[in-house]
Amino acid sequence: MTPIYLDNAATTQIREEVADKMALILKSTYGNPSSTHSIGRVSKSTLEQCRRRIASHFNAKASEIIFTSGGTEADNLVLRSAVCDLGVKHIISSKIEHHAVSHTIEALANSSKVRVSYVKVLKDGSVCMQHLEELLSQSAEKTLVTLMHINNEIGTILDVEYVANLCKKHNALFHSDTVQSVGHYPLDLSKIPIDFLAASAHKFHGPKGIGFAFVRSGFGLQPIITGGAQERGCRAGTESIHDIVGMDASLEIAYKNIVSEKNFILSLKTYFIDRLKQEIPGIEFNGCSDDFSKSTYTLVNVCLPVAQEKAPLFLFQLDLKGIACSKGSACQSGSTTGSHVLNEVLSEENLKKPSIRFSFSCFNTTKEIDTVVHTLKALVLESA
Repeated sequence: MTPIYLDNAATTQIREEVADKMALILKSTYGNPSSTHSIGRVSKSTLEQCRRRIASHFNAKASEIIFTSGGTEADNLVLRSAVCDLGVKHIISSKIEHHAVSHTIEALANSSKVRVSYVKVLKDGSVCMQHLEELLSQSAEKTLVTLMHINNEIGTILDVEYVANLCKKHNALFHSDTVQSVGHYPLDLSKIPIDFLAASAHKFHGPKGIGFAFVRSGFGLQPIITGGAQERGCRAGTESIHDIVGMDASLEIAYKNIVSEKNFILSLKTYFIDRLKQEIPGIEFNGCSDDFSKSTYTLVNVCLPVAQEKAPLFLFQLDLKGIACSKGSACQSGSTTGSHVLNEVLSEENLKKPSIRFSFSCFNTTKEIDTVVHTLKALVLESA
């Protein structure tokens, strides 16, 4: 059985050329970039070249890129420092954020004198902009808005430029978790006034355990990991040169091929949706994941017409057939409470049915899509 991997929103396979480049760096560029001798200086030079190239993709300054262990740490760095060091007293967010954001702001609300407001989320998973502006206009304290660019479960796209300008109008800071969009969508930070964002390499065919925070010039964030003065004092710890090189290489390839790969992946998603509608009557698409103008091209989240008692084993049955997908975000896969995102957007009736997220990459094929549709159809018929 050849496995079919359709869980790219959880993680992507590393590109072969990226892995080869990382292996070379592991062997040759092993110096500590904080060392002043020549071997350390080679590592430092490599590190800063990567930083400049990564920044260039976003029209940002190299000094605005802070390397982290991934998106979760980047989110924590920004949110915790915003409250503890920048004087933020009010956070505006939504109930469908990634847990790296939602759990962090809950912890901050419990331990700090910070107020949290939640903007209304519509049934398609989009933020109610009118309510957001109301919350901003009524906020007298220093405020931070944190809203993700692309929802990792249902794929709804936030108009980050509109929100960034709205925040600027009301003198609020704006942070966005862009883990699902960096490497898949262009972001020109010289034109979009986002103050902070988070990214992770393993979402665009890079290595796990490496990411970055964008921190716009002028905001002096303090570290949440203390120790040495690495990353301009924002993040202590010896930098992982081979991982940073891997992230740089994978991001370079992603943006070089962004048009062709987007068109190909979009064609897979379109084909998948068309086949599902033809073969499985009663299937529904969660949020607006079948609306190409509102949802990312990289994923689709479906609600299957299966009785409640048959729902729990559905994902397991797909796994037995060699199909890797997800019932929500990978961060929740062991949870028994269900998806907090789907709890916000689905009816009580549809919450009882199995909802599955399928997410695509340039390594998938239409033949795999045919196999998945055939398997889903058979399982739905068996469960009738």
